[in-house]
Amino acid sequence: MSAPPKPADSGTEGQVHNFIRHWIDNDLASGKYTRRVWSGKPGPAAAQAGTAADPAKIRTRFPPEPNGYLHYGHAKSICLNFGVARDYEGVCHMRFDDTNPEKEEQEYVDSILDAVHWLGFGWEKFGADHLYYASDYFDLLYGFAELLIEKGLAYVDSQSAEQMRANRGSLKDPGKASPFRERTPAENIALFREMRDGKHDEGTHVLRLKIDMASPNINMRDPAIYRIRRAEHHRTGNKWCVYPLYDYTHCISDALENITHSLCTLEFEDHRPLYEWVIGKLAEFGQLQVPLPQQIEFARLNLTYVVLSKRKLIQLVEEKHVSGWDDPRLPTLVGARRRGYTAAGFRMFAERIGVSKADSWIDYSTLEECMREDLNNTAPRRVAVLDPLKLIIDNYPAGQEEESRSPNHPQKPEWGERVAPFSGELWIEREDFMETPSKGYFRLFPGNKVRLRHGFVVECTGCDKDADGKVIAVHCNYFADSKSGTEGSNNYKVKGNIHWVSAKHAYAAEVRMYDRLFKVPHPGARREGDAENVERDFLEDINPNSVKVITAYVEPLLKEAKAEETFQFERHGYFIADRADSKPGAPKFNRAVSLKDSWAPPKK
Repeated sequence: MSAPPKPADSGTEGQVHNFIRHWIDNDLASGKYTRRVWSGKPGPAAAQAGTAADPAKIRTRFPPEPNGYLHYGHAKSICLNFGVARDYEGVCHMRFDDTNPEKEEQEYVDSILDAVHWLGFGWEKFGADHLYYASDYFDLLYGFAELLIEKGLAYVDSQSAEQMRANRGSLKDPGKASPFRERTPAENIALFREMRDGKHDEGTHVLRLKIDMASPNINMRDPAIYRIRRAEHHRTGNKWCVYPLYDYTHCISDALENITHSLCTLEFEDHRPLYEWVIGKLAEFGQLQVPLPQQIEFARLNLTYVVLSKRKLIQLVEEKHVSGWDDPRLPTLVGARRRGYTAAGFRMFAERIGVSKADSWIDYSTLEECMREDLNNTAPRRVAVLDPLKLIIDNYPAGQEEESRSPNHPQKPEWGERVAPFSGELWIEREDFMETPSKGYFRLFPGNKVRLRHGFVVECTGCDKDADGKVIAVHCNYFADSKSGTEGSNNYKVKGNIHWVSAKHAYAAEVRMYDRLFKVPHPGARREGDAENVERDFLEDINPNSVKVITAYVEPLLKEAKAEETFQFERHGYFIADRADSKPGAPKFNRAVSLKDSWAPPKK
């Protein structure tokens, strides 16, 4: 089916338009769906007939298989499907394509639902909960399969998997008909029911559609739609010994659910003729309501410095290259959430990269920048010293302490101020002192003055070193009339301004400095000089410095940080209290993203 002509005005001003929205605009302008009815739940044409008009202008769906954890690519699909449904006064169904009992688990169902909610989307609309499972339709799917057999459009094939593969043909050569293709409908019904009743072993028979073994589209060469599986299903238990395959199940599920626009990635473009053939035949036989769903394909997310292949993600987890599915370096949504990436950042990313029909690569820095933009607006400021060096104020009165006040967010005065203790011994960043300064260095060195941020001006007088010559402490004197916010502070003009925490009051926190898991844009890609027939191992491209665990000294308020609270550690970036390892009064922090993009691959 070709794309529609130039769209009419949809009334969705302010939304970024793309070819999918153009298509929807045209369908709505033509009145294509105005006569659809909806009984309040999915069902065949007979169940929908005579019921009320569908309250949803459009219906989309997000249909993952519950066999793993969602990744960044799924975030794009979630934002697209739920986003267009929201913008067009429609509804997006949350549906699990759970037809493979050997790989599916309730754990994955729960994780997927949690991830969609975390991204800010829900499936309750028009007074109904639109959470569905393909397994809800097993009885209907089976009945439709028997109908196709009775109409001479499906048959039981008893070839081995190897024989079927050999007879399928190639892109150049047509396939060969199965010797079982001409079984009578009665023979096929009997065999199919025996398969259903558990009378045959796995691999002995499959049910295939009878379409065209000479089709240039291999997907149309009598595709299998049912196979025998002796496996317990996570929802239906041991009721079934036969399970429908994806290409058969997906299109029928869409039609039963009144889906108007079935949005999927480009690898399904060659499957669209099969999608339309299956539901088209069932509609001809009066089983499905028309108009039927329209499949529309878009380019999947291709992101540098990550792998989104499920096989490779499983390998990373099972071989313990990462700590688990929620490892903050892994491009899973559970990992992203633990790292401190935000749902709003992902929504911004999805909008920024848009959708297209052409594959392209998105640089990882685009995702990081979206996270920075969101976190800059939402994260309160705090002080942390990541590479601590002791600063001793020699002329500060012994035992004296006082308060220093600083804003929770410099651009949000309504957020108020926070109080931090100040004392005669502080922690500063090691990089804020140089015994012999380089040109243009304005921080601490002997004889130089700097301001302690929101505190006093101090003048460096020297340093202490250990036996190896390493600086272990810096000494200075302070100017008592120079405290920020007082009249005397205006008398001191200095170029350097450094942050600090009181050594006596600071909380020693575990901080995980996360970086990119891979050191090259395309892990596993061939390099110059590689043989063309040799596939490189993507594991060779793992960044050995993708995480560094340090002990940092942070301002005492951070000791009370709750799991998943996010902060900007001034000068360093955005950090989150780890949702898995933090305990009350003892948070651990993960770096989500640095303050600016200065990433460079590790040195060889």
